[in-house]
Amino acid sequence: MEKTYKKDDLLEITIEDMSEEGLGIGKADGYALFVKDTIVGDRCRVKIMKAKKNYAFAHLEEVLSPSSFRIEPKCPKSKACGGCQLQVMSYEAELKFKENKVKNNLIRLGGFSEDFIESIKEPIVGMGPPFRYRNKAQYPVGYDKEGNPVAGFYAGRTHNIIPNTDCLLGKEVNEKILKCILSFMKEEKISAYDENTGKGLLRHVLIREGFSTGEIMVCLIVNAKSFDKEDKLCRMLTGEIPEIKSICLNTNTENTNVIMGDSTRVLWGKETIEDELGGVKFKISARSFYQINPVQTERLYSKALEYANLTGKESVWDLYCGIGTISLFLAKKAGCVYGVEIIPQAISDAKENARINGITNAEFFVGKAEEVLPEFYEKQSNKTNRDKTAEKAVGKSAAGNSDGIAAEDKKTDMLHPDVIVVDPPRKGCDEKCLETMLQMEPERIVYVSCDSATLARDLKILCAEKYELKAWQCYDQFSRTVHVETVALLSKLSEAKHHINVKLDMDELDVTTAETKTTYNEIRDWVKEKYGFNVTNLNIAQVKRKYGITEQENHRKSKYPDKKQQGTPDEKIKAIEDAMKHLQMI
Repeated sequence: MEKTYKKDDLLEITIEDMSEEGLGIGKADGYALFVKDTIVGDRCRVKIMKAKKNYAFAHLEEVLSPSSFRIEPKCPKSKACGGCQLQVMSYEAELKFKENKVKNNLIRLGGFSEDFIESIKEPIVGMGPPFRYRNKAQYPVGYDKEGNPVAGFYAGRTHNIIPNTDCLLGKEVNEKILKCILSFMKEEKISAYDENTGKGLLRHVLIREGFSTGEIMVCLIVNAKSFDKEDKLCRMLTGEIPEIKSICLNTNTENTNVIMGDSTRVLWGKETIEDELGGVKFKISARSFYQINPVQTERLYSKALEYANLTGKESVWDLYCGIGTISLFLAKKAGCVYGVEIIPQAISDAKENARINGITNAEFFVGKAEEVLPEFYEKQSNKTNRDKTAEKAVGKSAAGNSDGIAAEDKKTDMLHPDVIVVDPPRKGCDEKCLETMLQMEPERIVYVSCDSATLARDLKILCAEKYELKAWQCYDQFSRTVHVETVALLSKLSEAKHHINVKLDMDELDVTTAETKTTYNEIRDWVKEKYGFNVTNLNIAQVKRKYGITEQENHRKSKYPDKKQQGTPDEKIKAIEDAMKHLQMI
């Protein structure tokens, strides 16, 4: 009879592995236990806090025998705070953990072989001292048990504030700023926001710093449009911290976990602060997306630029471009760059950043990448087809002058770019965005990722048919936490790599000429004309596999070769089958 475990059971276990979230994993009679603040090699006593059938979460009671990788955490609040999951681990072990995390996701979720992934890996790039690297920090504000205003960070998986005005990942000046604001709150009886009641004024304090310029922005997120003594607080802050160049007020009156509201106004100083990366100047507003570790960001973007392999003539799309950080890096070496970002203020910042740097070969568009890119592709490809039809009808070019020709050439460059760079949020790229990238067929795709699980998922799609993963490298952007940044290079497969030469007896050849020559575009066009809806390359590939029409392997392995693609309606499968029958493929 199997032994069962329950809450409050005390066990002694050895930590054998680590979860992606940084929890140590040990076993008792095969029963898995996840334990915070432990690392591989620790022998420890733990207490079960939540028991499931096959696993449990346990609290570390005592380290009986420490791992050789265990160190004393530098921050006294690290265990309670939960923001730095790896402070008890040596930095060398942390880098190895992060690189293995990405590698395992590429193998397990991406379907690539381990030998292949190892063969194209470049060593992880670590920090110098892995502290004081953040140029942005957001501190929730509340009260301690005595009713004093406090600022700090939420304890793991809670909204209980752990008071901490000196986070060791942020700059030392943050403590002076927070203490000044807390003193003002106490002096002027300014209330902290209570998310349970929706009452109170000050919700969060956002601090940003330009590392190259030393300029600081302080943004107060409040549950109102204004508050008493705004001028006094500005005088206090600027009097104590002369590096402050901007003080803003952001209004958020919604009952939400989202930190910032839609409305921001300047209380004192400038609307933006400035920073510089790789010789490019950037203006940063309160809501701008800007990488939080400028030292590692410059290294990461330099690698992305290297992977893009630009010579000065290429057209490049930069999806999820933020305030244009990667775009303007690329523009220095590209022919033209087109950036897409959903936040209008970020696009305004990107355009201004291009202007102050004298960069004229970068254009920016507001919208979701998964909407802007497909919409542009469909609109422009339809127009191109109409123009070709018109040219055949009249026997000459439809563009009647040099300006028109230049404009059409530009749109063609945008339609079929040489390089696409993506730097999506943690959820990765939308499927429609990936499908459009495959239709555009750039020579190279450079994928910058902050989540290796969604990176692996997206690479599996991109490498299913037209692209080959050529290289990947991790950058430790978020030292002492479990997060890691990765950049990957994908290269378009040449026609030679799409096929393997083999000797075949023609009597044994079970494939028709139509099978080998029919393109994905022909199938898509037939379905669109016949049924009035679109199908994707992924839909088509799934149906082709069903009938034994195989795709190139590209160093990949599939655990579920016959599994129906998630989200593909039966009506689309039937339409693709009808198209394949019509085109004599089956």
